[in-house]
Amino acid sequence: MSAPTSASPILDVLQPLLPDLSVGALLGFATGTALRYIGRVVLIVLGGLFMILQLLSYFELVSINWLKVQALTEPWLRQGGEQGLQWLSRVLMANLPFAGAFSAGLLVGLRARV
Repeated sequence: MSAPTSASPILDVLQPLLPDLSVGALLGFATGTALRYIGRVVLIVLGGLFMILQLLSYFELVSINWLKVQALTEPWLRQGGEQGLQWLSRVLMANLPFAGAFSAGLLVGLRARV
């Protein structure tokens, strides 16, 4: 008797990788979805803080020097914007053998409407 031949040699190559790819994609999707929701919460908190500061300023309880705030935060925000994405990708994909599937799942999770 001869051994059964598979339908596709590509399937033979990919079959051992499927568990890593599926787990990586699932974890990437979950991480992307979580980041999207956490980002919304952070933006709501920042918006609420800004409204409270503006309300206090309107009633002249505090005085805010917005030019000074901008001068203090601009270098930090510029540096964080340039390095933040690189840092986040390093942290999320450290020691992952399925980084490609994770990255694809992360992008889908960030864009999904769940």
